[in-house]
Amino acid sequence: MDRFMEQVVVKKQRGLNEALYVLAMISMVVFALLGMMYLQMLFYAFSVPALVITVILLGGAVLLFLYRDRLRAEYEYTFTNGDVDFAMVFNNQKRKSLGSLKVTRVDAFGPVSGSSFQRYVSMPGIKRNNWFLNRGAELYYFYFQKENNKRIIIFEPNEEMVSYIKQYLPRGAWQE
Repeated sequence: MDRFMEQVVVKKQRGLNEALYVLAMISMVVFALLGMMYLQMLFYAFSVPALVITVILLGGAVLLFLYRDRLRAEYEYTFTNGDVDFAMVFNNQKRKSLGSLKVTRVDAFGPVSGSSFQRYVSMPGIKRNNWFLNRGAELYYFYFQKENNKRIIIFEPNEEMVSYIKQYLPRGAWQE
């Protein structure tokens, strides 16, 4: 029987992010309208300051358009028979795959609050991926080496996913 579990992690206190999202939408529209007005003014009388202001306003509108969905980000963890897939979902529309990990190839797994986490995170040359949203949540880490690169992934699985992961861990990988 397959072991499958999917978990979506959302930010618990989203009030600030929602306010910033609304502010970004309003700012995007205002920047676009002002940029178009300055662009129209450039057609009548060209000046370098007006050109600079036009580029800044239109560039700001484009950047806000491209990155506004990051304010409504969620993480998705999918566990399937010893494989964990990580993805980031923006505004419930765009999905970006972050990677996949075979639990059997993990060197260490445990809670961030445990004593072993500091030993791994303080290693020289380690690449750290923070794939969590809530700082107060129970965080766990995977430590592994891939192509002679040391990596650590910090994420926030629920207890059921942790129990599934423990079943596929190699001997001695569980850290407390």
